[in-house]
Amino acid sequence: MHNSYNVAIIDYEMGNIFSVKRACLEVGLQPVVTSSPQVILRADGIILPGVGAFGDAMENLRVRDLITPIKEGVRQGIPFLGICLGMQLIFTESEEFGSHKGLDLLPGVVVKFPPYTAAANHIKVPQVGWNSIELPRKREISFWRESPLSGIEVGDYMYFVHSYYTIPNDDNVVLSNSHYEGTQFCSSILHKNIFACQFHPEKSGRKGIEIYDNWLKSIIKHKGLH
Repeated sequence: MHNSYNVAIIDYEMGNIFSVKRACLEVGLQPVVTSSPQVILRADGIILPGVGAFGDAMENLRVRDLITPIKEGVRQGIPFLGICLGMQLIFTESEEFGSHKGLDLLPGVVVKFPPYTAAANHIKVPQVGWNSIELPRKREISFWRESPLSGIEVGDYMYFVHSYYTIPNDDNVVLSNSHYEGTQFCSSILHKNIFACQFHPEKSGRKGIEIYDNWLKSIIKHKGLH
């Protein structure tokens, strides 16, 4: 049985918080749904969920004075999990409904799936449903196996709902790629204490819950308790 680890699920009225909280409880985490900077900075882990528009999300974070504590928590090395829109917000800016600045925890941009590609005359956007996650070319499998995707097979399917995707400046942070209608996109990233995924692990069955359990292990490692 694990010790009790508190994770702050950031509440900024943009997230699918109930299912995230339930997944945390299932693996033994103690989730606290909060918009308190103090609670966030005292947490053993930080989760930024999110469904909706990028600009609205950043404005909601700003008016609740949550941008600084998120950045400070990441700087302090607190394990951070970004989900769907929460992954996109990590990056520098988004082109969604105009140009919007993100948290800029990692350099990169957020762009929309093209309306058509060589592989498809017309692309249905958003992507809704199951899609496989793949190991990027030239990426060692050890990077995957030592990440929160440990135990997940390359090619396993996860559940996605999104119209936009991230393009990190640094290919070295890309943990998995996926393909949708001829477009390859980054479906998860890992950099130091930041792990984020475009898919919803809490909606991805047992494999998704395994990702939460692996993330708990990263919290335990960070706390120095094994």
